[in-house]
Amino acid sequence: MRWFSRSKASAKSPDCKPAYRAGERIYCVGDVHGRADLLARLHGLIEEDASGFDGRMQVLYLGDYVDRGAQSREVIELLLTAPLAGFESVFLRGNHEQAMLDFMDYPEATAGWLRFGGRETLLSYGIEVGHIPLMKDVSRLAQELRDRLPASHLNFLEETLLSWRAGDYYFVHAGVRPGVDLEDQHFEDQLWIREEFIESVDYHGAVIVHGHTISDEAELLPNRIGIDTGAFHSGRLTGLVLEGSEQRLLQT
Repeated sequence: MRWFSRSKASAKSPDCKPAYRAGERIYCVGDVHGRADLLARLHGLIEEDASGFDGRMQVLYLGDYVDRGAQSREVIELLLTAPLAGFESVFLRGNHEQAMLDFMDYPEATAGWLRFGGRETLLSYGIEVGHIPLMKDVSRLAQELRDRLPASHLNFLEETLLSWRAGDYYFVHAGVRPGVDLEDQHFEDQLWIREEFIESVDYHGAVIVHGHTISDEAELLPNRIGIDTGAFHSGRLTGLVLEGSEQRLLQT
């Protein structure tokens, strides 16, 4: 495991190492982006790693299940029909799930989704769409998606959480707005924020575990841990394991 230290943490950071809840272990999964093949492999690594652990276990997914890769439908189906046995599952929402939901409700206003991964998602649900979709086709595509999306998949998307907190960690898709209490974070920042959060060295009241911003390798910093390693093109889907004060990685 490599540790990254772009800069020193803020003086507000606690002196002791962050810790997860006693007697528990959590596995965090980075941005899947339509790579059901990698998700199945990472699930296998998690099951192997968890063998013999007799405490409470969770698996938390940081969002962006859909778009970019070719298997968005298969990813959601895998999460719904083959959950990891013996684990409590926590599903966070990513900006791409939000964009997908918005497209079904406001297709003309959110047609940009088709250019940053939505086209691949439509294809995974058997919807024919041109390489460069035309605005005149947008409403039709949104209606087809509503018609073809299984009710269980829609419920899954709508029931995803914006954040989750446990121990000394706060889990969220994109990050948080520096200087704003965690309880007061705005949903758009939690789904979309990038530079202001990534470049901040402030301690945010907890160590933030996030995806959204791609890095070649996972970033384990004093104030945040980023585990989006660009699985859809790199082939590396990253999982973070937290137990007590231990932090370690699993990767496809």
